[in-house]
Amino acid sequence: MTQTTEAAAVEETRSPGGFRIHRAWFVAAVTFVTIIGAAAFRSLPGLLIDPLHQDFGWSRGTIGAAVSVNLALYGLTAPFAAALMDRFGIRRVVAVALTVIAVGSGLTVWMTAAWQLMLYWGLLVGLGSGSMALAFAATVTNRWFTERRGLVTGILTAASASGQLIFLPLLSWMVEEHDWRPAAITVALAALAVVPFVWLLLRDHPADVGLRPYGAKEFVPKPEPVPGAARRAVTVLFKAARTGPFWLLAGTFAICGASTNGLVQTHFVPAAHDHGMPVTAAASLLAVIGVFDVVGTVASGWFTDRFEPRRLLAVYYALRGISLLFLPMLLAPSVHPPMLFFIVFYGLDWVATVPPTVALCREQYGEDSAIVFGWVLASHQVGAALIAFLGGVARDVFGTYDMVWYASGALCAAAALMALVIRRRPAAPALAIA
Repeated sequence: MTQTTEAAAVEETRSPGGFRIHRAWFVAAVTFVTIIGAAAFRSLPGLLIDPLHQDFGWSRGTIGAAVSVNLALYGLTAPFAAALMDRFGIRRVVAVALTVIAVGSGLTVWMTAAWQLMLYWGLLVGLGSGSMALAFAATVTNRWFTERRGLVTGILTAASASGQLIFLPLLSWMVEEHDWRPAAITVALAALAVVPFVWLLLRDHPADVGLRPYGAKEFVPKPEPVPGAARRAVTVLFKAARTGPFWLLAGTFAICGASTNGLVQTHFVPAAHDHGMPVTAAASLLAVIGVFDVVGTVASGWFTDRFEPRRLLAVYYALRGISLLFLPMLLAPSVHPPMLFFIVFYGLDWVATVPPTVALCREQYGEDSAIVFGWVLASHQVGAALIAFLGGVARDVFGTYDMVWYASGALCAAAALMALVIRRRPAAPALAIA
């Protein structure tokens, strides 16, 4: 880039009269809206368990297995999606992913066998959602921001909760009043509706519009496309797997996924319904978790910019474990104050773990942190998938979810200890790619 062009880029971020919003914040806003729109498919699995069991006679274990495939692919696809974004750009990857989600969700209305649920919701929606995972938010944050990264990560992570808040009450009402099929179509349409926003408004890199990243002192040229996305993702995994912090981060995040997406998001509604609570009331409580999740995650991003992320993780996991141990005593036919306290408390902690985990990945692995975080996210979803499946099996075998709540509480205590022993590394070079 010439000196003149670079000077123009610097001038573009300077505020005439003292104020101008940097383009990075608009990109973050588009990313936020995109994740909100895509959150519809994250809201539906817990609402499908009882209707599919009643319509087709499939066991909860079978339905949970399809959900577990979805959750596992959501994680396992993420690191490859991050590498594909380096190769083909964010816009193309996200637009294709949303289209795949729409196709998978739309096809479910014609399914008649359990293997079709595995294919449509498990495989297609899982692959699409994996490309819309938190690695997407991490990639946007790493490219467009050098300051306020913790805050932006918290805001973008909270977008998923905001989408849950918007879609859960609507989808639960549809399932209760009009069957589950209109809800599946709504998910498909929501995914398609976001595609134009992505294609027209999202930009891959600040250099595309002649700007520096927010907070950067120098202009950052757009890197050349990185070929061999799959090879790069696997190579980064092997490099990171030789380090202890990777396994500690992956282990804690697996427990995070088990205790949130796998357990509460998938099984809270049917568990509450087992105790006589109406589905719409239980789904509304889950949506309220999303309200406080927004507050907790944004606050966590703010804390991550100011405090030691290891200690934050330890506190978050310890508090989550305590809350899960009390949940079996709180489930009842109606909503009462102690349950509301749990919802608020748990909601504040729902994905507050993401900003400090992303910060630790960035600290340990430098420029490859988005791909490393993709693999850490894969462990999150593997943990979620195991609990989604085992929770359904436990309900079939024991007739209650109590054992799963207690086990998850104990796992969270272990995660708190694991977070404290992650070694500190003030600066680290990017992993070398052979």
